[in-house]
Amino acid sequence: MALLSRAAATSNVAPAARRRPTACAHSAAAAANHKTASATATATAAALIVAALASPLVAPAHATPDLALGANVFNGNCAACHTGGKNNVIPDRTLQKAAIEQYLTGGFSAEAIEYQVRNGKGAMPAWEGRLDDDEIEAVVAYVYDQAAGDKW
Repeated sequence: MALLSRAAATSNVAPAARRRPTACAHSAAAAANHKTASATATATAAALIVAALASPLVAPAHATPDLALGANVFNGNCAACHTGGKNNVIPDRTLQKAAIEQYLTGGFSAEAIEYQVRNGKGAMPAWEGRLDDDEIEAVVAYVYDQAAGDKW
């Protein structure tokens, strides 16, 4: 360290310029390979971005909801209070279409039903975090289908 300091003090050349290059004989080939790999990675990343932007962010409108899963989720979690589309806690607030239109904030829509399922209200618990997104989407589709088709 003392030698370097003395040499630096007596030399007009900056310390970094006095150092020997540490490159090996293959450094030119390695640099070329690195440039090729970088170009390939950049092209791949660009292609992935274009593909992501071109693909829809939501399921297509023609996707069929999993009503069987929805029925299973409903029977395993909701039927304790809503057997047959009824409401054992507040009898007027059933899962019949007319009752949903009247009592559910947002009226009769899949979005309003989903909000109620995810967030709960009053005696109804929030199911967000207890059910995964696929289960929530399926039970919403099931309730909507049952009410819309007067199947309760």
